[in-house]
Amino acid sequence: MTATGTEFKAAARTQWDAAAAGWDKHTPALRAWLRQTTDAMIAMADVQPGWRVLDVAAGAGDQTLDLAERVGPAGAVTAVDLSPVLVALGQQRASRAGVAQVRWCVGDGEALPVEPDSFDAAVSRLGLMLFPDPLQGLREMHRALRPGGRICTVVFAGPLRNPCVATLLATARRHAGLPALDPAELGMPGSLFSLSRPGQLDALFHEAGFVDVATTAMDAVFRMPTVDDYLAFVRSSASPVLQILSRLDDGAAQAAWDDIRGQMAVFGSSSGWAGPNELLLTAARKPQGAA
Repeated sequence: MTATGTEFKAAARTQWDAAAAGWDKHTPALRAWLRQTTDAMIAMADVQPGWRVLDVAAGAGDQTLDLAERVGPAGAVTAVDLSPVLVALGQQRASRAGVAQVRWCVGDGEALPVEPDSFDAAVSRLGLMLFPDPLQGLREMHRALRPGGRICTVVFAGPLRNPCVATLLATARRHAGLPALDPAELGMPGSLFSLSRPGQLDALFHEAGFVDVATTAMDAVFRMPTVDDYLAFVRSSASPVLQILSRLDDGAAQAAWDDIRGQMAVFGSSSGWAGPNELLLTAARKPQGAA
């Protein structure tokens, strides 16, 4: 791993550790937002009862428990995340739910702590786009899968299809003194839109060794009672935004949040706040006979 990659992951781990409690607190809203997407991801990975499933960048694991329910007591799920705090929250959640067939571990998605050919399916929900080297992440999932094993990942589509998130990031970058992202820079590793270019995901999956690759777009509107409820979520749990604004002093940070609130208010109405989002689900399989 390069020094730059090491530093990137160390900073990401620190930010996600700090955001973990907020992410966990807002689980009901996140679960509602991603309900249909999660169901589609599990279906596209063809997860079956009794299977062994790998959940990469699992976070606090609400989708991990869905996977555990799908595989049942005869199956097993391994949930891996870079953040020790998120992993601990996932373990607590599984314990409260009485779910015993999940193994939780702290690990790097680009160097998975698992044996080769040991899983029937692998998923990653809103994680792969944040990897500094997503191709390496896909190669690791390919290594972990048995021949014929299935995979499905979820990432953000492009900024034009995600105006709420795009505006949020653009406003944060402007206040932090960072240049606006040029469309040609959308593939910048580790950013929310890093895998949003047309054809990019399919090409990466093929390069990693997968076949039967197909990417599907899905609408996923994020609904909150008010814009302030949405900002409370962002301020406590949206690590990429917090990372951008972390370089500002208190006064400059507050000015940034005030501006962000004004920008986000346009998505509100008398029936509540609704931020439009589009996500990309990519499904594929490891070929039979592949090493």
